[in-house]
Amino acid sequence: MRYWTVEEARAYLPRLRELVEVVRRAVALTAVARGNGRAQEPEGDARRAVAELEEGDIIVRDPSTGLVDFHALGADGVVYYLCYRLDEDDVSWWHLPEEGFPGRKPLPRDGS
Repeated sequence: MRYWTVEEARAYLPRLRELVEVVRRAVALTAVARGNGRAQEPEGDARRAVAELEEGDIIVRDPSTGLVDFHALGADGVVYYLCYRLDEDDVSWWHLPEEGFPGRKPLPRDGS
């Protein structure tokens, strides 16, 4: 499992935005195809984007909003998520795994 620092996650944002946009488009196209009664396989670009995100242990929570979580490990040993949504300018939020999006708190995390 990869644990990201805030600085690493922020540096990765340009690439993350590209990958999430590819996944978002594929999900939207798949939804349209299903609505028309046709099955559609994800495009090669979407499969590669998902694979790259998975390689980095980045979790796509909601492709339509671009909600993602980066695993992080505090200096106190607590595992938490850096939380980012595509419409945000920066990685500015975190939450514990059991809290999810409703439990988001602004960075910095005490004990990190």
